[in-house]
Amino acid sequence: MNINLTQNKNFKTFKIFSEVAAKNNQTLFVVGGYVRDLLMKRQSPTDIDFVTEGNGIDLAKAAANELHPKLKVSVFKNYGTAMFKHAGLDLEFVGARKESYSEDSRKPSVETGTLEDDQKRRDFTINALAISLNKDTFGDLSDPFDGINDLKNKIIRTPLEPSQTYSDDPLRMMRAIRFASTLNFKIEENSLNAIKKEKERIKIVSLERIMVEFNKIMLSAKPSLGLRLMEETGLMQIIIPELTALKGIEEVEGQTHKDNFWHTLEVVDNISKNTENLWLRWAALLHDIGKAPTKKFVEGIGWTFHGHEFLGSKMVKNLFYRLKLPLGSDMKYVQKLVKLSSRPIALVDDGTSDSALRRLLFDAGDDLEDLFILNKADITTKNSSKQAKFKKNFEDVAVKIKEVEEKDQIRNFQPPISGEEIMALFGLNPGREIGILKEKVKEAILEGEIGNDKEQAREFVIKEGKLLGLEIADSV
Repeated sequence: MNINLTQNKNFKTFKIFSEVAAKNNQTLFVVGGYVRDLLMKRQSPTDIDFVTEGNGIDLAKAAANELHPKLKVSVFKNYGTAMFKHAGLDLEFVGARKESYSEDSRKPSVETGTLEDDQKRRDFTINALAISLNKDTFGDLSDPFDGINDLKNKIIRTPLEPSQTYSDDPLRMMRAIRFASTLNFKIEENSLNAIKKEKERIKIVSLERIMVEFNKIMLSAKPSLGLRLMEETGLMQIIIPELTALKGIEEVEGQTHKDNFWHTLEVVDNISKNTENLWLRWAALLHDIGKAPTKKFVEGIGWTFHGHEFLGSKMVKNLFYRLKLPLGSDMKYVQKLVKLSSRPIALVDDGTSDSALRRLLFDAGDDLEDLFILNKADITTKNSSKQAKFKKNFEDVAVKIKEVEEKDQIRNFQPPISGEEIMALFGLNPGREIGILKEKVKEAILEGEIGNDKEQAREFVIKEGKLLGLEIADSV
């Protein structure tokens, strides 16, 4: 089978590399994801992998020099690879190789090999496809494992025996699930069973690498495809047991609760229709994380999960730390949304005070809209009238909040009187009284006792200061 590359936007680059390889008496092939996506007519990736039966580093240097003598080539001698950037592309060259693995590492021992050897070491048949860039066979497709048919049939299959493939490099288990999720493919049965068998091997892989694949699952159009597979294979129990702890339905005195694991997956899918924000999707994934440890059956009431949002937000930090996820603003954002996830629904009642609305505005700040996106995604009832009712409730709350916001300007609240002004007012040095008075001002505004106004705040501080035994400074 010949692939016509003449209309390919990278055709000129491919021809140049072909000529360089011929001058060096080396073979050259495009391999991997670029070929797969080209055949699937997907958007071309910005990274292209090349394999040569010879020295990949030398060929990379020669190719880069041909494009521009000043192109910087990064060399990775341990892996026999080199790469450089050109025209918005990451171009990587590697010498064809054989690989062998030890029991306790996913880093292989490498020796020189042929194109066929290199294709055998690839993770899946759909990634083992290669297109020749050699003069006499330019555009010819090499497909020793019938990857073309697997592409047509939407199947994830390993080139060699699956258990060995996954045992050698356990990260491939996550990659199989990631491709199944992002491409909407099915993992072939033998391969799926092999993942179940070899799941414990995932423990030798760094969590950083696991999370790269996991986040790609989270960013797929329907993340539940991958999350379900992780649960089915047992990988979820190993990587994020806090989620699998949500599984199951208990019954006491004829009263049950919903299965919070499968509910969570629905929420993640729902939110993914409305946002590509990875961390908002994570907030959806973890919004009920505190329900397993807070679950309790109360006589006369039924099942309760009291305080699960608060506990869940605390669990987020430990989970992010363990999974080697970012511990800065991204984590705090997820924490905030998990903590606030049940607040808007509590404000549905017509009798809700402006104070409660102001507090939500204050606590949510610029993330209020994202909180509402999460809340709407959390509606998973199949009853259409209930669904419509819940959505209307949130819209009503949004209107109320907008009215309060316009009136009181609470979002991203800045105190109308500063600590420095309070110190000058009473002739004070920095101390605990300043913090006390600032907090009292904030609470008074949120409770509606005073407006978000400088003069009202100043009068309030003078009154409260007197109660603390403070006198206005003579100079004021």
